[in-house]
Amino acid sequence: MFQLVALRWMPRILALAVCFVAVVAFAMPASARPYHRAGHHAHVHHYKHHHHIRRHYGYRHHRYRHARRSHARGWRNASAALTPKSGFSGGGLVSNIVAEARRYIGGNPTGRRRLWCARFMNMVLKRAGHQGTGSDMARSFAHYGRRVSGPQVGAIAVMTRRGGGGHVGVVSGVDRRGNPIVVSGNHGRRVAESVYPRSRVYAYVVPH
Repeated sequence: MFQLVALRWMPRILALAVCFVAVVAFAMPASARPYHRAGHHAHVHHYKHHHHIRRHYGYRHHRYRHARRSHARGWRNASAALTPKSGFSGGGLVSNIVAEARRYIGGNPTGRRRLWCARFMNMVLKRAGHQGTGSDMARSFAHYGRRVSGPQVGAIAVMTRRGGGGHVGVVSGVDRRGNPIVVSGNHGRRVAESVYPRSRVYAYVVPH
C-alpha cells in the first residue's frame, strides 16, 4: 500500500524539485544585478569626481599662469613707457636735461617754498649746459627755444595748473594713452616724476 502511494506521488515530487531549482536559478542573477549596478554607479561617480578635480585644478592653474603673464606684460609696458626715446636732434644734451632733473627727485634744491617749478627748470637747464628763461614764471617757457609737436622725451612741457597759474617740467616718457610723464619741481612741494593729462599741456619746447 505504501509503495503504491509513493509511486503515485513521485512524479509530483520530481516536478516540484525541478520547479524549485529553476526558481533558484532565475532568482540568483536577479539578486546579483543590483550589486553590479551599484558597483558600476560607484565607478562612474569616482570617475566624475576625479574628472571634476582635474578640471577645477586645471582651471586654477590656467588662471595663475594668466595672472603671471598679465603681471609680466604690465611691467614690460610700464618699463617701455619710461624708456627715453628722443624725437628730435641734439639728443646728447637733451638727455642730460632728463638725467639732471631726475637727480633731485624727492627734494627741493631751490630753497623756495612757493612757485618754484620754473626756478627748478632754469636750474636744471643751466646745469645741463643750456641757457634758461631767467624767469620764475612757468609761462615764460612757452616762448623759449624751439617748439616741437607732441610729447617727446627731453622736451619741456608748459602746462596749466588746476586752480590757476602754470606749471613746467621736462618730459621723461609717454604713457600708453599719450600722456606725458614729466619731471618737475613743486609737485607736492618736491621734485617728482608723474603723469600729466596731455590736455593740460599747451606747449612743448626744446633748447636751441
